[in-house]
Amino acid sequence: MAARALRARRDPYHARVFLSGTLLNVMAVVLGTTLGLVAAARISPRLQESLTTGLGLFTLVIATSMGLQVFTDPAARPEDSLAVLGGLLLGVALGEWWRLHDRLAALGGWFQRRLARGDRRSRIAEAFVTTSIVFCVGPLTILGSLDNGLRGDVTLLATKSLLDGVASVAFAAALGAGVYLSAGTVLVVQGGIAGGAFLLQDLFDPPTVLVVTAVGGVALLGVGLRLLELKTVRVANFLPGLVVAPILVRVFDAVRAAFG
Repeated sequence: MAARALRARRDPYHARVFLSGTLLNVMAVVLGTTLGLVAAARISPRLQESLTTGLGLFTLVIATSMGLQVFTDPAARPEDSLAVLGGLLLGVALGEWWRLHDRLAALGGWFQRRLARGDRRSRIAEAFVTTSIVFCVGPLTILGSLDNGLRGDVTLLATKSLLDGVASVAFAAALGAGVYLSAGTVLVVQGGIAGGAFLLQDLFDPPTVLVVTAVGGVALLGVGLRLLELKTVRVANFLPGLVVAPILVRVFDAVRAAFG
């Protein structure tokens, strides 16, 4: 699917629809969150805790499969794993320097202070940060947005929309209304990837998609650990690696070409 998308060229039709999959995903998250909030009143705290644990375990499985692709994919090259490692280390250094996780948490806290009612404990910030990462870091996010941007094809993002819609029901039941805010993150992140793919399609070759997926998998592992309350990982600080790793792929390719 990715290779087929990467061979595509722009045409007037998909110039009009390259955001269609993203908009469908946003609507699925909003609808799923609404259903989850309605169901939450009928779900006990014990069941809500179990739902969060289930989501955490599932997130770890998905994240592990993503991270291992750089080692198991037949098309992977030795330097791709180095690009992933370098992208993670340099990316997290930039993320800590820019305090991305703190800023994202502060944004969630800003919403929380304005949307919380009375003295009731709110989990808006936690829900916003957690679901923003879960919904926006994954192979379907990357490949689906690329396919939508390059070819106008919504198939992958339609599949992701269904999965995110179901997940948002569970997240909303467990974490509350803050899940609504992640719809905005989905719109910005997936819309940005689809728009970038539409404008800069020649940059998205298979090695780039592979290393971005692997870095995303490592970041998603951090989300799983947070959901299971095993370790408080500052997940957002890993996100610059999604940009740094592809740059390192280009650097390694240039070095290999220079020295034969």
